[in-house]
Amino acid sequence: MGRLFGTDGVRGVANADLTAEMALGLSVAAAHVLAEAGTFAGHRPTAVVGRDPRASGEFLEAAVVAGLASAGVDVLRVGVLPTPAVAHLTGALGADLGVMLSASHNAMPDNGIKFFARGGHKLADELEDRIEAVYESHRHGEPWERPTGAGVGRVRSYGEGFEQYVGHLLSVLPNRLDGLKIVLDEAHGAASGVSPEAFSRAGAEIVTIGAEPDGLNINDGCGSTHLDQLKAAVIEHRADFGIAHDGDADRCLAVDHTGEEVDGDQILSVLALAMREHSALRADTVVATVMSNLGFKLAMEKAGIRLVQTGVGDRYVLEEMKQHGYALGGEQSGHVIILDHATTGDGTLTGLLLAARVAETGRSLRQLAAVMERLPQVLINVPDVDKSRVRTSADLAAAVAEAERELGETGRVLLRPSGTEPLVRVMVEAADIEQARSVAGRLADAVKSALG
Repeated sequence: MGRLFGTDGVRGVANADLTAEMALGLSVAAAHVLAEAGTFAGHRPTAVVGRDPRASGEFLEAAVVAGLASAGVDVLRVGVLPTPAVAHLTGALGADLGVMLSASHNAMPDNGIKFFARGGHKLADELEDRIEAVYESHRHGEPWERPTGAGVGRVRSYGEGFEQYVGHLLSVLPNRLDGLKIVLDEAHGAASGVSPEAFSRAGAEIVTIGAEPDGLNINDGCGSTHLDQLKAAVIEHRADFGIAHDGDADRCLAVDHTGEEVDGDQILSVLALAMREHSALRADTVVATVMSNLGFKLAMEKAGIRLVQTGVGDRYVLEEMKQHGYALGGEQSGHVIILDHATTGDGTLTGLLLAARVAETGRSLRQLAAVMERLPQVLINVPDVDKSRVRTSADLAAAVAEAERELGETGRVLLRPSGTEPLVRVMVEAADIEQARSVAGRLADAVKSALG
């Protein structure tokens, strides 16, 4: 079988790929692995467990809580809260482990389990591998060592988590949001309670959409993956701008007062300049992935801010940030990490800081986002090719070199083998959309010819 843990925990169709038995087994395995690693040494362990509103989260939460308690871990159930809230509370409460049940921006039938280490940080890869190995060995018959009597874990609801997280968000804001009218699209997800509360308390006048989760409607035609409702609402209510989250609220995208999308690259641009102005952008550096728009790179160069680029995935952005102590990083998808105030992407925090910059400067979000010109970007997926030869094909290298010559300084080519499918992604950026389409089409043909 393939590796259970992907780049963001274990994810699949709930009750088909991700069953109650698996959730329970992985939780017991996590408790045993962390105990062996010395995380629980000298004290009774505690875990924070939260979830998004998916219907399947109810039975999966019950399974995770049962697994942890059966392994001798006390459990604080924080209920429906965003992923970054569970990470924050894991650190703030001094817990040994955090568990979030969510499939983020995926459709409702999916769900996932994400583990956080002490401090609210992502578990190291080697610990995930060990948890998976221990889970597999016990799934095939090896019995668990189980505590009895007073040794079993105790479970209690921790309703104070909501207030603690909102308080944390507000404590980070550099200024209030009075005078701003903001539409919030909560994707019928985990931030449906905390995000409107935080924006309201910060002084903004808010209009909320997608904030009535019923367990079945998460991400359904709303949120950061479907911006049309938000665009319409911003124009209808004559709002200053709109903010959209995904199901677990670790992402944030925005819409300006004209209904134009403001993507993750543009949000990073605005925040990078704001943080530098306030001497909070360490080493005058921002971290992004190779998929960031070339316009973002050019804007940062013009502003005298250094850009470090990583492989695709927020985990690589986070690794780079932690290794070198950088303060800001993120992805075009709106997954923004502000490491001084969060251990993971936090969509509500990102939205609040974006709004704070609008309030502080008195400029519209459209004006602020104009610091970066988004260059036309064309992406073509080329299926059924030998993606392993992308780096070694001489014919393909010649085609790429020719394309780069044609595009010059105002364009870019990226060929990327898919991590999960037998296909190669061809991405071309150019100052002109027709040129981008033309070059991308030729390169896609070259990929088929060289690797087919």
